[in-house]
Amino acid sequence: MDTINFDINDALKHYMSDPATISTPEADSNLVDCENDPESLTNSLINTVLNPIVDSVAENPDAITRSSSFDSLQFLLKCAPVSFKSIQNYPTEPDSELFKLSRSSSILPTHALSKILDLVVFGLSAEADVIHHDLESDEQDIISHHKNLLEIFGFLLQWTIAAVETKAAEKSTTAPAARGRGKGAKSKAAGKDKDGNWDSSSQLQTALDTMCKVFKLKLSKIFLTTSERDTFISLFTRPVTMVLESEQRVKNTAIRMHAFKVLCIAVKHHGHGYAAQISIVQNLTYFEHLAEPMAEFLHILAEQYDYPQLTDEILRELSNKEFNSNDTKGPKSVSSFIVKLSELAPRLVIKQMTMLAKQLDSESYALRCALIEVCGNLLAYLSKLEERGDNHKSQLNAFFDVLEERFLDINPYCRCRTIQVYIKLCDLEQKFPKRRQKAAELAARSLEDKSSNVRRNAIKLLGSLIKTHPFSIMHGSQLSHKEWTARLEAVDAELNALNPPVDTPGLTNKPDVTVDTALLDDATQVEPESPQKQMTEEHKAAIVRKAQEDAATSEAINKLTLTRRYYVEALKFVDVLHGATTTVCQLLGSKNKSEVIEAMDYFEIGDAYNIEQNKLGIRRMLRLIWTKGNSDEGKGIQNHLIECYKRLFFEAPDSYNGNDAANYIARNMISLTFGATPAELTSLEQLLSTMMKVNHVSELVVQKLWQVYGVQKREISKSQRRGSIIVLGMLATAKPEIVVGEMETMLRIGLGRLGRSDLQLAKYTCIALRRINSTGRQVNEPNIQPSKLPNDHAILSKLAAIIELESDNKEWYGVAEQAISAIYALSKHPDTLCSEILRRKTKHVFQQRVAKTPEPEVAQGEAQGEAQGEAQEEAQEVTQVLSPPPEPPVEVPEPDKKLKGAVALSQLLFIVGHVAIKQIVHLELCELEFKRRKADTEKNKPAETAADKAAKEAADDLDMIGGTTEDDFTEAMTHIRERELLYGEKSLLANFGPLVSEICSNNTTYKDRNLQAAATLCLAKLMCVSSEYCETNLPLLITILERSKDPITRSNVVIALGDMAVCFNHLIDENTDFLYRRLNDKDASVKRTCLMTLTFLILAGQVKVKGQLGEMAKCLEDEDKRIADMSRMFFTELSTKDNAVYNHFVDMFSLLSAEKELEEDSLRRIIKFLAGFIEKDKHAKQLADKLAARLTRCETERQWNDVAYALSLLQHKNEDITKMVAGGFKGQDLCPAYIEMISRIAWVDSSVQAQKSYEEFRKMEEPEAKISGRKTFKVALGIRTRAKKFMLGIRIELMIFCASRSSSNPLSTTVSFG
Repeated sequence: MDTINFDINDALKHYMSDPATISTPEADSNLVDCENDPESLTNSLINTVLNPIVDSVAENPDAITRSSSFDSLQFLLKCAPVSFKSIQNYPTEPDSELFKLSRSSSILPTHALSKILDLVVFGLSAEADVIHHDLESDEQDIISHHKNLLEIFGFLLQWTIAAVETKAAEKSTTAPAARGRGKGAKSKAAGKDKDGNWDSSSQLQTALDTMCKVFKLKLSKIFLTTSERDTFISLFTRPVTMVLESEQRVKNTAIRMHAFKVLCIAVKHHGHGYAAQISIVQNLTYFEHLAEPMAEFLHILAEQYDYPQLTDEILRELSNKEFNSNDTKGPKSVSSFIVKLSELAPRLVIKQMTMLAKQLDSESYALRCALIEVCGNLLAYLSKLEERGDNHKSQLNAFFDVLEERFLDINPYCRCRTIQVYIKLCDLEQKFPKRRQKAAELAARSLEDKSSNVRRNAIKLLGSLIKTHPFSIMHGSQLSHKEWTARLEAVDAELNALNPPVDTPGLTNKPDVTVDTALLDDATQVEPESPQKQMTEEHKAAIVRKAQEDAATSEAINKLTLTRRYYVEALKFVDVLHGATTTVCQLLGSKNKSEVIEAMDYFEIGDAYNIEQNKLGIRRMLRLIWTKGNSDEGKGIQNHLIECYKRLFFEAPDSYNGNDAANYIARNMISLTFGATPAELTSLEQLLSTMMKVNHVSELVVQKLWQVYGVQKREISKSQRRGSIIVLGMLATAKPEIVVGEMETMLRIGLGRLGRSDLQLAKYTCIALRRINSTGRQVNEPNIQPSKLPNDHAILSKLAAIIELESDNKEWYGVAEQAISAIYALSKHPDTLCSEILRRKTKHVFQQRVAKTPEPEVAQGEAQGEAQGEAQEEAQEVTQVLSPPPEPPVEVPEPDKKLKGAVALSQLLFIVGHVAIKQIVHLELCELEFKRRKADTEKNKPAETAADKAAKEAADDLDMIGGTTEDDFTEAMTHIRERELLYGEKSLLANFGPLVSEICSNNTTYKDRNLQAAATLCLAKLMCVSSEYCETNLPLLITILERSKDPITRSNVVIALGDMAVCFNHLIDENTDFLYRRLNDKDASVKRTCLMTLTFLILAGQVKVKGQLGEMAKCLEDEDKRIADMSRMFFTELSTKDNAVYNHFVDMFSLLSAEKELEEDSLRRIIKFLAGFIEKDKHAKQLADKLAARLTRCETERQWNDVAYALSLLQHKNEDITKMVAGGFKGQDLCPAYIEMISRIAWVDSSVQAQKSYEEFRKMEEPEAKISGRKTFKVALGIRTRAKKFMLGIRIELMIFCASRSSSNPLSTTVSFG
């Protein structure tokens, strides 16, 4: 039978160009007939051809050399594509229809492909066994035959594996689509190919094992030249590389390990190193999934096969590789490879770090990130080394230096990666204390990074540094600054005690002088005059004892010195954390959810380690409860806050029993109120009520809180008792039953003896009592029915009594405010009860008015409303007792006398004002209740009959004429508010309106500061009741706002004007300028209050902005950071409302640029911030046109620079404007005669018209501009006619000047005024 004449190079040449061009003349005739009839290539036909070949090769591998068998196998393999259609680039199209179809899909069934793979692998394995036997027996004659067989099987194996991989790739890409087409398509596909589920993994593993078997042969005896051997080796390595190109194959650990084994043997024993290097670098460039597997391969090659040279060469090549700026895939893949290799084989990477470090200057941030991570991995490796060389420390320092430099990398991803690497290094056993301190400082600095991702990771790094800090050896893990400072002071004291005083004899600071006895020879050494005395035993013992004591002292000093250094380093670390806490507190307001959550976690960690400053952050966290919960981010922040507080304060240690745990939680809850601001208490109330709704607070804890509040037998601190009732009142907002059941306790404690002695306790008790009936949003809930009490109820009586309590304590005002609010919340008829309180309080203030016999001027003052009564008499008696007899009319105590009357009157006015405000609210609630009842009545009506409908229609017609009952009720409420409360004949409040106005308008008569503050507040509240009263007294209130020296009074008036803007917008809208002026108030609290008020009014649309936004923009550069932040928030919110910033930009710029006190840098920062809100190109162009028109009118270079800077911030893309700006400022120097003449005109005529004429004349151009005398004359005449009060002499001089200008040389004109 004919055998083939196989040439491997020729076969590879045709295979590489186009497998279809390989000729198969001796193929089975049945197969040849199928070339133009692809449908006839059936399974049975293929089996008929394949089975004899399989049998013959199984009997003897030499059978593969038969022409018919070899060509038949090649013919069948040509029916299966060896690459995707998308990457096929064949020069010609085959003539056969069968091979044309095989270009796009495999015509060869999978079972046939499987059979061919088994055939080739089995034949190759059998041939390898034969060759091994022949080589052992040294049969040299048949070497060429074996070489030929190996090349044939290798060639067929390469082809077959390529076809198998192409088929597998086709399946993986079409499988998801097939799953989605339904049952019909699925069954059809199954019918077409019964072996559709063929998995070639096991056969592929066998093939790879066989390759290893062949590589273990002594191939150098078979392939004598290097080129022959390399060609043969490539027959196996090329399909292995193709297998690795499949991501699915690489995920299979068995196949991946078999493939690595083939490549390792090829590299180690058959000189495949250079080819493998090229292949790996290409794979890293084009296949991202091979990055980590290639690192794993090199690790195996170096560790198991002792061949690190390939790794070294690849790393050298990569270190010199430059990537295109548009190439993102290559750097990313190389980065993953280097990082993985540094994890698996750090010993190999560390040798090439000098070369790799060049990529730190690469433009690709991915490569820089990789090298940063590599440095971290190498640091971890070096820290774990047991055998450390001479350069170990220098290597550590070098890598740390690189990481510290990368904190300032230009790319935020690199900065993030640096911080993440440090987070990993924190978990190492070796702590690197000095480097940790530097890392803490750098992390604290990174908290101010522009990138939120960097800030978030910096917070996380600080938390990791705290959790793994190295200062827990001596005194535990706590990091209290106070404790460490105390320890340092104690060590310093011990050191000072051990160190001898400076003036101790023999221990002066002289340098030790030692004499070398070798220098003193016999000739110069002087003999002692007397023989040396012999030392006694006692003397020797004393010397030894002294030496021992000195040694012990020296050792103690050394130990204390080291301890002191340890304490100093700990304090440095704690100081960094304290400094960072301030910044982290600011990050709680970040818009980034993950950043806020990291900040909360940081404060929780710090609290666990007793870092004092973190307690401030835990309080600041409270405000996050108000995060808008309408998004996942808002809910996530709220939930995380609740979880943090639950872990911090609501989870007792596991060792506690139920009672101890309840005590622990109750104490924690009370401690939350200590030192809390009103804003923090409001946030805490929202938090606790939210937690109460979800049952995070047990009934036992509530009982413990009531026990603390109600205890009388044992003395407890006021803050504890106050804290308990504050917390109970907060919990009652979610569950009113908490306070309903303990009303008697509150009457006995808070409104009893203890409450009268501690007015804050009484105030918070009143707040808790208000919770009996729901307030705020809960009022509108249909299921909640408020329970009102009669006016003679014990609670209301106690509340009235606490209001009428006589006290000079300023806390009384808070108590009275909450007590009145509680009365209006609980009473059925609060107006009646408050009227009685007012009558009694008024009677108490003025009851001694008749018995008084004052001096005339004092009586006149009292006629205005300030009665001193008995207080004056008592004051006179005190004066008589305290004053010496010769000088009876001493007037020193008189201020005290007036103060007592002023305090009583102040309290009365405070009650009046607050009752007026609460009465308005009460009327509105009555109106709502009326409407609710009417709606319920209509809802519960029985079904209407036809007659009822007719009657209803008639009633509706009447309603249309005369108005509905509901409208009548609303009008009645409005009438009561406008006309009855302050102007009704029977109204009690009507008596106080004139009194309050009189006190406020006569501040020289009523000098008491507190009285004026109370009267102003009362006036403002009364003005919110009636628009008529408001309009009458508005000028008085504005005058107080402008002239009052008390910042509290000014703040109250600002808030009041804000309330009036909501109630009576038409009155306040014309006077908003007075509000804006307070933005320039000298007192920061007034300025802050004004900014908050205006922010609310403008954003809520309550006032119209009329160009005053520039005043608010100035607040962006305020010295008070809170004001600046609030202003930023305002403009950020304003920018979301209908182009508001764009509409007012020019007005704001005009006001800011005209502000002389505003520095240029501050102005630029403000303009830059505002320009950031101009996002639309159309708006930017329009603003640029408006601003560019100002350039020609700028008189000073500062004005021109301001306009030019604003233009540079706008994306106008206008070349004319760009040229104008590029031209720079061109000053216009006016003719000196013009300036002198117009100045004299302005001096003579100081009217507005003359000033305008002066400014207009100054805009005239230079004489060099060649203005004709006629034109100049016309301009002068125009100015003359507009200026109405010119003197005759000035007019004549002007005409003489113009005439002389027309006849003489303009450049040498001089004017002489006679």
